[in-house]
Formats: sequence, structure tokens, C-alpha cells
Amino acid sequence: MKNFEPSREVAIQSCIDVFKKEQGSQDFVPGESYIPVTVKSMNEEDLAYLIDASLDMWLTAGRYGREFESTLPEYFGRKTSALLVGSGSSANLIAISSLGAKMMDDLKLPRLQKGDEVITVAAGFPTTVNPIFQNGWKPVFVDVDDQTLNALPEKIEEAISKKTKAVVIAHTLGNPFRADQVSEICKKHGLYLIEDCCDALGATINGRPAGSFGEYATTSFYPAHHITTGEGGAVLSANGKFKRVAESMRDWGRDCWCEPGQDNTCKKRFEWTLGDLPPCYDHKYVYSNIGYNVKVTDMQAALGVSQIKRLGSFVEARRSNWKKLKEGIESSPKLKDRLTCVRATENTEPSWFGFPIFADPSLNREKIVSSLEENKVGTRLLFAGNLTKQPAYLEEDFRVVGDLKNTDKIMKHLFWIGVHPALNDQKIQYMLETLEKVISQQ
Repeated sequence: MKNFEPSREVAIQSCIDVFKKEQGSQDFVPGESYIPVTVKSMNEEDLAYLIDASLDMWLTAGRYGREFESTLPEYFGRKTSALLVGSGSSANLIAISSLGAKMMDDLKLPRLQKGDEVITVAAGFPTTVNPIFQNGWKPVFVDVDDQTLNALPEKIEEAISKKTKAVVIAHTLGNPFRADQVSEICKKHGLYLIEDCCDALGATINGRPAGSFGEYATTSFYPAHHITTGEGGAVLSANGKFKRVAESMRDWGRDCWCEPGQDNTCKKRFEWTLGDLPPCYDHKYVYSNIGYNVKVTDMQAALGVSQIKRLGSFVEARRSNWKKLKEGIESSPKLKDRLTCVRATENTEPSWFGFPIFADPSLNREKIVSSLEENKVGTRLLFAGNLTKQPAYLEEDFRVVGDLKNTDKIMKHLFWIGVHPALNDQKIQYMLETLEKVISQQ
């Protein structure tokens, strides 16, 4: 436990005592205790950090925010400090929108224009794709591999046209796509790459962290994810130039880079003349981009500082639980011919977010998931299934290269169950037995 200021120790310990008392007994009762598909793993130290930050009453990002932004990059193989934002979706919005920011011109970086194309996949979460539409660009959808749920590098290269300017793809359910190969393709064709790592914190590709290959990487700290700050996320940048743009987009689009509560970091606050503004207009109120405000509180950041210390154990638990479920399904006479497990992408070490399973087409996937839920085993589908089929996108402008056969297969036949650190052998055994019972009933 961190050594807190003596004046705060009593208050923090009192809160911990209440926390321990209210946790109570959490014994697992098969068939009665619900096994959620995701959980938040919180402990006394998390609470202590949260209370410490709360007692500052600073509220917006402060000392814990600076610490978390400086600590996080090492987990992504980055040297440039991270930018904390309000969610993983906000992280995608900022990273993707940055590619079209006006400030890119000042930094001599090519920026995306209206009508440009961005390659992505339809088998995923909406907010990986929504900023492409919101910026007036055209998504180009390619199919995914049904063995790994990820886009194949060769499919991405086949989709490149004269209008293509970027590739934006998520590492699906913590199983990395070959970002090393995709990065080489992007360099060859002069494209930007954004890695959505919201489900994949801790994954590696050929020994390098997922999120270390693109101009930007994003991650999420929603309670369901590998570590949590409640709501929250982050943008990781390849270098200072890309960070400069994303920071402006995160902070209202302003030109100033002062931390919250600070003034005149540049030492020339009243000496700038930018745009058509009067000379020496206050730099704190100069806006070079059309941006947003998606910052975090220091309480959220404090949770991140505490949680990141346990990331290694969280990831190992997820990998171990995934392996136990895979071995259980593939060794079961009742399951092995009717359910198909997704495999890890070659030359990667996933940081599994869930355990995805294909049900044989002869089975009714909807009956499987409803029966599992009735038996207290939580389930999820692979998010939107096929985004092009969702009502929000039916009238939107996009392009599809090839067919989306495997994407449709995911939409119709795939579901997933949990691998989170709160599972134990008893719960995993019950999950496997329940799968056997449910599948045998069809």
C-alpha cells in the first residue's frame, strides 16, 4: 500500500474498513450465483487511491492524471506521454479526428479531406467506425478471418484505392491482428494506421505490444475492460507531433497546451498572433482545431494508477482461463463437434477480453445464449455483428471490398463468454457443464 499523508491515513483506513465490511461473503453457488461475462476487479488499494484523490478536491485531471499519463505508454511500447480521455469511444473519436485536424497542416503532416477513404472492418464495435462517418470520410469494409476474427493484411492491401488515406482496426476481443504487417503495408502506401486496443491491453505481436505500430493507439478503462477507471480511456501517440494534434482535439481544439490550472507555459501567452485575431490575443483562448472536451477527473486517473500495477496478473488470469475453457470444450464429446473455438492469431500473444465460440449452423445460437443466461452464465455477441446491417448505417455512404461472408457468419453464429480474473476452477467447470447441458438440448 502506498504511504499517504498522515493527515489522510485515518480517513482512508475508515473507508477501507467500510469497504471490507460491505463486501461480505461472495461464495459461489452453482446455478444460483450469476457468472457475469465481465467484472471489475477492485481492491482496498484502489479505494485508497480514489479517496486520496477525492480529498484533494481538484476534480479535473491533476497529479494522478500526470502520473497515469506518464506510466501508461510503457505498456504500449511508446515514449510519448498518453492523453487520458473520457472513454475508449472518446479515444477513437480524438485519434481518428486528429487525422483531419487543421493543425496537421502547421506540423507539415498530410491530413484527411472530405471524401477520403478509411479501411476498417464491419465485425466490431460502432465507435471504432463512427468517427470516420462523422468526419465526412468513407469507410471501406473488408471481411475478417473466421479463425481469428481479425482482418487479414492481404485483404487490407487489396482494398487500397487512390482515395485511401488510413486504416483503422480493432484487435478483436483481445486477439491481435497482425499490426506489424499492416503497418508495413501502410508505410508502403503512405497511409496512417490507428490501432483500437480497447479490448487488448497487454497483448503482444512478435513480442511487441499491441498499440506500438500505428500513428495512434487507443484503449478503454470501462469497468468491463482489463483495468478500469470507471469511465475512461486513453490515446497513445507515435511522437510529439501527433500528440500535439490529439491534445488540441481533446481540449476544445485550443492552440494552448497548458495543463489544467496552469497559465503561460509557453512564456509568451500575450505575444501570439494567429488566424485573423487581434495581435497578442490571449493564447488560452485561441483555437486551431474544431475539437471537443473529453478530459477526465483526477479520481478516475487515481484508479488507473492503482489498477495498472495489477495488469500483469489480470492478463495472465485471462490467458489461463481462456486456455481452460478451450481445453474443456475441445475435450468434451458433447461439445467438440458442435462448437468451434477461435484461435490466437499467429505470432501473437493475446490479452483475451472474452472467449468467442462459433455454434454449428445446425444449432440455434439465440436459444444457446438465452439458455446459458437462464442457467446464470453471462453471454455476449460480437458487438454489432455486421455494422452494414445495423439500422444506423443503412443509408450511410460506405464501400465494401469483396464479400462479408465471415462477418455475416459472426453475426449469425458467434457468441462469447467470460475469461475475467474473477473466475476460478469451480466457475469454469460449471460453465463447461452448462454448455454441455444447453448444447445437448438442441
